[in-house]
Amino acid sequence: MNKVYKILVVDDDPYILMSLEFLMKKNGFDVMVARNGTEALELVNKQLPHLVLLDIMMPDVDGYEICKYIKSSASLKNTKVVFMSAKTKETDIKKGLKLGASLYVTKPFSTRELVKQINELLAT
Repeated sequence: MNKVYKILVVDDDPYILMSLEFLMKKNGFDVMVARNGTEALELVNKQLPHLVLLDIMMPDVDGYEICKYIKSSASLKNTKVVFMSAKTKETDIKKGLKLGASLYVTKPFSTRELVKQINELLAT
């Protein structure tokens, strides 16, 4: 039997959150959602997800801070981070990857492509 991967989806846009949650569940992932950075930080510690789909621009704690936290935590160091952001500047993308993200996806994105990339990431 295949391993079921835990994915945490973090976005302050309820529509994006709902559609990604649906998409990930449909693709066989165990999905948790966080509507902001504070919730995300609580959930990563409790649930230890395999992958975090992370929006950057959020009202409380931004995605960069969450990524930094995940990458500096011993229990989470193997957690993959995928940024999804409307920030498409080269400097934003470089910053995200430098902080340890495995992938930086710019919005709007192809959901089929995203699922494919997530599956590839989790297989490594």
